[in-house]
Amino acid sequence: MTVSPLSQGTDYETLANRFRPLFRQIATGNVVREQGRDLPRESILLLKQAGFGAVRVPVEHGGAGASVPQLFELLIELAEADSNIPQALRAHFAFVEDRLNAPPGPARDAWFARFVAGELVGNGWTEVGSVKLGEVITKVSPQAAGFVLNGAKYYSTGSIFADWIDVYARRSDNGADVIAVVDARHPGVTHSDDWDGFGQRTTGSGTSVYVDVPLPAEHLIPFETRFKYQTAFYQLVLLAVLAGIGRAIERDVTQEIRERKRVFSHGTADTTRGDAQIQQVVGQISAQVYAAEAATLRCAGPLQRAYVARFGHDQELERQANIDAEIETAKAQVVVSELILRAATDLFNALGASGVSVSKSLDRHWRNARTAASHNPWIYKARIVGDWTINGTEPLYVWQIGNSLKAG
Repeated sequence: MTVSPLSQGTDYETLANRFRPLFRQIATGNVVREQGRDLPRESILLLKQAGFGAVRVPVEHGGAGASVPQLFELLIELAEADSNIPQALRAHFAFVEDRLNAPPGPARDAWFARFVAGELVGNGWTEVGSVKLGEVITKVSPQAAGFVLNGAKYYSTGSIFADWIDVYARRSDNGADVIAVVDARHPGVTHSDDWDGFGQRTTGSGTSVYVDVPLPAEHLIPFETRFKYQTAFYQLVLLAVLAGIGRAIERDVTQEIRERKRVFSHGTADTTRGDAQIQQVVGQISAQVYAAEAATLRCAGPLQRAYVARFGHDQELERQANIDAEIETAKAQVVVSELILRAATDLFNALGASGVSVSKSLDRHWRNARTAASHNPWIYKARIVGDWTINGTEPLYVWQIGNSLKAG
């Protein structure tokens, strides 16, 4: 394979400083959006215009050339401002990563140009209802001038903000699984913000319906060519979301304690900020957040190695990097989920009953963390790690969810 310039990293502080003013602006409106369940359309538009969606694109193609760890460090900072937005952009960055792993050529470069122009990609992968495990109801059918897509997807996170949608489908003519990339604004595409979860409520998840949506042949990608570390990548976005929530918890509890005037008569000091027991709780939260962020960034390394190895000539090196990506993100998921959920509860141990005021919306941290942690249940990841550790069983790189084949 011909190797073109890879995205292997840039100066992180210079990169981050491009976006930190936007992150601060996004954080300012977070509570209001949460309370009104207002989708962050303006925030995502500002990020598009600033080139945030192209940070992984190589510099030679107009992007920032960020490495995988640098992308996730940015996503943690963004999640501290609003945890919904990194999850809304999860499918976009996964599709960018897939195109980074694609063979060099005009088709790949056309996508790079779209990313640099600010275009975003949403997702359409999950089907609900009577769909049995292994089935794909959404179909791509050949037509005289290309293909058409018909079907429906749920949990279409981010698609309501997107210019394109990465849809997992099955060909009607030969049964092959494919990725169909369709125009998100085509009249045959409808989006509904009907996600009813108690957390991460403004990610733009919900139902997307496709009726005779056309796509050219070059927008039909065989699923078997998908980048190998995709499952680890998707999981790492959720870990970045959790780590960012942790940072927001630490920020908010610190501010609340510093400003608090009331004290308990049986406390250990005449100010809340001077109370040793309160200091201990905040210290524990800080340590939990530190460990969660460190674990998240640690497991980004194998993904970068897998990306670089994709263009090398050592298949065993690439295989091991992909195994490491799966195993390390699984390990991190088990511990990061617990650490941040604990921090989201410890927050209220420091603040007491006044912390539960609806006007503060501090409960959003637990609700958002619980929702992010519930994706891809960690119980299965712990078993996969144990099987690898004991028996050397290679982890699954792709898995599905659906109705049991034995269900009535």
